[in-house]
Amino acid sequence: MVAITNYSDALHRQAVIELWNAVFGYETAHNTPGLAIDKKLAVADGLFFVALTDNEVVGTVLAGYDGHRGWLYAVAVHPSHRRKGVGVQLVRHAEHALTLQGCMKINLQIVSINASVQAFYESVGYSTEPRISMGKKIDSNITG
Repeated sequence: MVAITNYSDALHRQAVIELWNAVFGYETAHNTPGLAIDKKLAVADGLFFVALTDNEVVGTVLAGYDGHRGWLYAVAVHPSHRRKGVGVQLVRHAEHALTLQGCMKINLQIVSINASVQAFYESVGYSTEPRISMGKKIDSNITG
């Protein structure tokens, strides 16, 4: 049985860091799990969730909402718990939380070569949109 709950730094931090390193294999400093967690907690928006099985972190989702659009980030499921509905539960939980805040549209980004992840999101109702994703790293916020 999987339970979705709010992230607790004291209870979940190390397990989330290990999960993200295993699932995402971060290569750039702006995605360092500890830094990403700290930045998310500083926002204090209550949109960071973990999936637990027997009190063990088996999945995560970060959501964000700026008053215009919602976003999903860091949807991760431990390989031993994939294809059991955990990812769907996490996405639906985040969607519900965003909906309660008044969100009208939810966006997400995936790496274009990750066909299995694209298929997962299509299976839960997301579609590819004709957009160009652009980004700019703010180095002074990455190193601190």
